Amino acid sequence: MSDSPDIFAAGGVEAPVDPAPAAAQPYRVLARKYRPSSFAELIGQDAMVQTLGNAIKRDRLAHAFLMTGVRGVGKTSTARLIAKALNCIGEDGQGGPTIDPCGKCEPCRSIAEGSFIDVIEMDAASHTGVDDVREIIEAVRYSSVSARYKIYIIDEVHMLSKNAFNALLKTLEEPPAHVKFIFATTEVNKVPITVLSRCQRFDLKRIKAEQLSAHFAHIVEKEGVQAEQEALDLIAQAAEGSVRDGLSILDQAIAHADMEGGGDVKALQIREMLGLSDRGAVRSLFGLLLEADSSALLDAIDEQYRVGVEPLSLMNGLLSLCHQVTLYKVGRANDPTLSDEAKAQLGQWAEQLSYPVLHRLWQLLLKGYEEVQQAHMPREACDMALLRVLCAADMPDPGELAKMLSQGTAPAAPAAIESAPAPAPIAAPVHEAPPAPIAEIPVQNIEPENIAPQPSMPIEAEPKAPQNDLPQNFEAVIAIIGAISPVLESILIADMRIISFSAPVIEYQSARPIAASDLKKIMDALKDATGTVWTIEEGQGEAKPSISEQAQLDQDAATQAILDTPLVKAAFEAFPDAELLENNADQAKTESRPESRSSQA
Repeated sequence: MSDSPDIFAAGGVEAPVDPAPAAAQPYRVLARKYRPSSFAELIGQDAMVQTLGNAIKRDRLAHAFLMTGVRGVGKTSTARLIAKALNCIGEDGQGGPTIDPCGKCEPCRSIAEGSFIDVIEMDAASHTGVDDVREIIEAVRYSSVSARYKIYIIDEVHMLSKNAFNALLKTLEEPPAHVKFIFATTEVNKVPITVLSRCQRFDLKRIKAEQLSAHFAHIVEKEGVQAEQEALDLIAQAAEGSVRDGLSILDQAIAHADMEGGGDVKALQIREMLGLSDRGAVRSLFGLLLEADSSALLDAIDEQYRVGVEPLSLMNGLLSLCHQVTLYKVGRANDPTLSDEAKAQLGQWAEQLSYPVLHRLWQLLLKGYEEVQQAHMPREACDMALLRVLCAADMPDPGELAKMLSQGTAPAAPAAIESAPAPAPIAAPVHEAPPAPIAEIPVQNIEPENIAPQPSMPIEAEPKAPQNDLPQNFEAVIAIIGAISPVLESILIADMRIISFSAPVIEYQSARPIAASDLKKIMDALKDATGTVWTIEEGQGEAKPSISEQAQLDQDAATQAILDTPLVKAAFEAFPDAELLENNADQAKTESRPESRSSQA
């Protein structure tokens, strides 16, 4: 039956002037509408496309692929494109696997619509158990219905249970020739290594901001929407390398656009919609930090908060700006989205600020960001964090402080960070004099041949050494014993306070108890070394400090001498909380000396 006006006349009904309108198609979001239908439309993944193209041309196709990367970079889209590339038969029905599927044959159209019977997509987040994997294992034994390959696409594969992974291992290692597996995951670290070793892995990269911006410009042109380039740049930056995130923001921005203003997507609207800080306002705020203008700084923060900028976003913008200035200083300025005015301002700051200043700014801003992120009152935390940065600007750097102190001038706080401030030291950078050495004691009037024992002669037959050949002081005795036993040497150094010394008699007071066996060993060692019987006994009277105690007293005196110098006094006045640090090398040397322990002798 033909649809002619005669049928209306036959029924006595007048034919309608206009045919009934077709049913309106539901709106498709941009992320689905502009999903890549070929590898040529897949942006930012050139290395993977080249690898797959060469594998197809050389007939070196893997049996399992793993796509990993952050959300929205094209993992599932790539899996579908691989399915189309492997099953495309061309418009004439005679084609083979190709990196450029035609998109017009039955397999290509059905895969794009998600209705192809031989391409099975499974969401591992909702099919996590071993029973779901067992269904796949049973089905792979059967050949494909109408395609060249039966392809299993498992999204979020890391959600499979341990048992499910183990059940899949054997089939994944030796699948039938007509079966291909394609896995996609955002958390590849959760996939067992036994699975990773059976797959050809592709790490999909984040898309660069300039690529995303160009991609969005192409899309808004297709959509018939006008958009400012700065607005597209803001969306690209907010997407953080994710195409899907960016398209979702762009979709929202088009809907948010002012209808009365022609529906244009403007940068100001994007900032209001996302709560982003104006880059110009952030630069102004950064300049106020450098100028140490607290009143103007607080007013600028209030203005940003009033227009809807979140405190955390403001701190993030300042961190990003500090990073950009540092890149300018090292000659790595490569942000194409910046205006000429912004580039000139960043270049000026890079010339004025030193590396210590920039690094201190970064650390202070980063600490403030963490505080704002965790604070119950982000607005107040933002104020306090930025005021702390401003107050730190008044602290002179160590080099400038040392120069002022050496010239005898009192350290005055500079008016702004630009006058080369740098991180305020926690402890005053003062180098103390090394403590008096106690291990390397000079031996005076000692002849080596008189120290060495003579084992070949009987002890009874040894002639007594002349009195003037004996050690003339206690330090010489320590040197003799130190060459024989470090433990006995430590007893002489740490435990003996000498009352009188008249070789071969030593009278002492003990700083710590000394075992009789240790004294006997010391006297025997001296007798063997000098040929004279020695007497070492504890007595009464005024005693000198032990060698170890004297070294500590000398060190304390040296430290006090340093503290009494005008330079150090001025440093402590400038930094009341500063401390005089120990010399780590000398301290380690002192601590390495063996302590006196009678049981060790």
